[in-house]
Amino acid sequence: MEEAKKSEEETSVGGTKMEEAKKSEEAIKKSDEARKIEEAITEWTREEDEKLLHLAKLMPTQWRTIAPIVGRTPSQCLERYEKLLDAACAKDENYEAGDDPPLERLIQTQN
Repeated sequence: MEEAKKSEEETSVGGTKMEEAKKSEEAIKKSDEARKIEEAITEWTREEDEKLLHLAKLMPTQWRTIAPIVGRTPSQCLERYEKLLDAACAKDENYEAGDDPPLERLIQTQN
C-alpha cells in the first residue's frame, strides 16, 4: 500500500515538473517572438513618432499601455521617446528638464 502511494507521489511530482518545463518553453518562445518583433520593426515613421509623443503627454511613463497602441514594445517606445527628447533638447540650448513636467516625472521614476 505504501509503495502505491510513493509511486502516485512520484507521478504527480513528475507531472508538475513536466508542466513547469512546458511553461518555461512557452516563456522562451514568447520572448523569442518579442525579440523578432523588435528586430523586424526598426525604423520609426513620422506617424509613429507623432502618436508616441501625443500618448506620452496623455499618459506619461505608461509605456506598457502606449506600446500596443503605437505597435511597438514598451522598451522601444521608451527608447524612442528619450531619443526624441534628446534631439529636442539639443535644438533648444536654454532647455532644462524642470521645464517639462512629464519629463521631470520620468526622470524621478528612473532614479
